[in-house]
Amino acid sequence: MIAMLAKRIQPMAFQARRLYVELMFQVMGRALQAVSEVDETVQQEAIALPEGFLFEMMVMPNGSNLIVEHTGNGRFHYHGSTAPRPVDLSIQFKHIAHAFMVLSFQEKTSVAFANDRMLVDGDISYAIRMTRVLNRLEAFILPKLIAKRAVKEYPANLHLPEKLISAARIYLKVATNFVETVRA
Repeated sequence: MIAMLAKRIQPMAFQARRLYVELMFQVMGRALQAVSEVDETVQQEAIALPEGFLFEMMVMPNGSNLIVEHTGNGRFHYHGSTAPRPVDLSIQFKHIAHAFMVLSFQEKTSVAFANDRMLVDGDISYAIRMTRVLNRLEAFILPKLIAKRAVKEYPANLHLPEKLISAARIYLKVATNFVETVRA
């Protein structure tokens, strides 16, 4: 009886994880664009990327993904899940369960990479730079307790007033982007 119930629940759990990962990629893509508009540290990291640089984060082999482009001056533009041309850097989760662990903040990105749950296709120095951008984003938008579990090292110089103001600006831009996308 329990085994039969478990067999019925398993596909629903997989579907729930897939939907969660897809939603998180949409939020992260929009949030990457937003944080690049409000945070100088992110802009300084991104400015070293070539203009037109396309970054993808995805679940293998053809699962959910997000695409952002460096448009210059340290700014990102979220393209959704469709790249206008071949990507320059792709960070790929080997399985939906691995993506779920990272995106639900149960496992740090660095730990997932060390445990061979992810692949990097592209220049590793760009991957490290994008990971720093993602860590900075997570430090802003997540409560400190959760962010410390998600990022390798929580920024020591990120104080509560800056965090709250930046997080509010990022969330406002993300919400505005969602609304504009629905209208279009």
